[in-house]
Amino acid sequence: MHEVRQVIREDLGKEIHDLFVSFDDTPLGAASLAQVHKAVLRDGRTVAVKVQHPKVQSQSSKDILLMEVLVLAVKQLFPEFEFMWLVDEAKKNLPLELDFLNEGRNAEKVAQMLKDFDFLKVPRIYWELSTKRVLLMEFVDGGQVNDRDYMERNKIDVNEISRHLGKMYSEMIFVNGFVHCDPHPGNVLVRKCPGTGKAEVVLLDHGLYQVLTDEFRLDYCRLWQSLIWTDMEKVKKYSQRLGAGGLYPLFACMLTARSWDSVNRGIGQAPVTATEDAEIRNNAANYLPQISQLLNHVPRQMLLLFKTNDLLRGIEAALGTRASASSFLNMSRCCVRALAAHKKKNSRSLFRRTQISFREAFNLWQINLHELILRVKGLRLASWVLALLCRLLPTSY
Repeated sequence: MHEVRQVIREDLGKEIHDLFVSFDDTPLGAASLAQVHKAVLRDGRTVAVKVQHPKVQSQSSKDILLMEVLVLAVKQLFPEFEFMWLVDEAKKNLPLELDFLNEGRNAEKVAQMLKDFDFLKVPRIYWELSTKRVLLMEFVDGGQVNDRDYMERNKIDVNEISRHLGKMYSEMIFVNGFVHCDPHPGNVLVRKCPGTGKAEVVLLDHGLYQVLTDEFRLDYCRLWQSLIWTDMEKVKKYSQRLGAGGLYPLFACMLTARSWDSVNRGIGQAPVTATEDAEIRNNAANYLPQISQLLNHVPRQMLLLFKTNDLLRGIEAALGTRASASSFLNMSRCCVRALAAHKKKNSRSLFRRTQISFREAFNLWQINLHELILRVKGLRLASWVLALLCRLLPTSY
C-alpha cells in the first residue's frame, strides 16, 4: 500500500486522503504490472483506481533482456524451435501496456466503435485524474464471464453472453481491425444492467490492442469465409497468403481448434467431441516444431489473434457454449459486410457501388435463410425427440 500511495502522490500531486473520501486498501485485482483499488471521490463518484507498480518500468527492460538471452540459448540447443518472435512482441507491446493514457484512449475508441451494441459497457475514463501510471475510471461491478454460478444466481443466459462475445469480437476483428487482445475472465465481466435489467458485458483492461492492416484483415475475412463454407481451395489460398506456406492444414486447425477432418467436413456441421479434443491435444505436442515454425512465419498481427482466439475458446468451454453453426454465421455476416465496405470504398462508379450493395444484401439474406433452416431443423428434431420420449415413458406409475 505504501507503493500505491507513493505513485499517486508523485503523479497526482496529492495524498490519497485529499483526493478520496474512501480508498480500499485491499486491491480488487493485482497483476505483474499494476493493481486496482475501489475508491470514492470527494464528489461522491465511485471509481476504480489502477496504479502501476513503481519499479515495473525499470524492471521491464531487464525482463526483456533476460527473455532474449533465454530464447537465444534455446535456439542454440534446439535449432528447430523458433521463439524470437516472443521477444519481438514483448518489445513492441510492453511499452504500450505500461502507458495508462494509451489504455484510456483505447477504451474510448472501442466504446465509440461499438456504440451500437447496447449490451456492451466500457467504463468511462476520468482524464483529470489519470496519468501514465495512474488510471481512474468508472467503477462497474459484475461477475467474471466464466462464472456460471453467478449467471444462474442472477438469471443471466450463458448462451446470450456467448453470442454477445462472438458479435463483439467479430465486429472488432473483421469490420474494424482494432482488437482487444486480453479477454481473460478477469477482464470480461457480466451483469444485469441497473437501468434496463438486460444482460450486459463489461470490457476492462484496454492496454493491449492489435491494429490490423486492411490487407491482413480482408485476407483474414476471406479465410474465415472459406472455413465456414468449407471451400478448401480458398482455405489453402488465403492461409498461404497469411504466411502459412505448406503448413496451411496446421494453420487452419490452430485457427479453428478443430481437427483437419472436421475442417474438411465443415466446422459448423458438428460440435467438438471429447475424442476430437483429445486428438487436438495430442497433435499439439507432436507438432510442436511445426507450430514453432508457423508462428515464426505468420504476420505478427496473427500472434495476438491466436492468443485472443484461445482465451475466447476458454470462456466458451467454461460456459459450455463451444462455437455453434449460429456463431459461425454471425462471423460470416461481419465478413460479408467488411468485404463489401472495402469494395465500395474502392469503387468510383455509383452503378458499381449499387451492385455491391445489392450483392451484400443478397449474401446477408442467404445467411439469414440458412440460419432459419437450421432453426427449423432444430425444432423438428426437438419435436421428434419429445414425441419419442412421450412414447417411451410410462403414462402412469
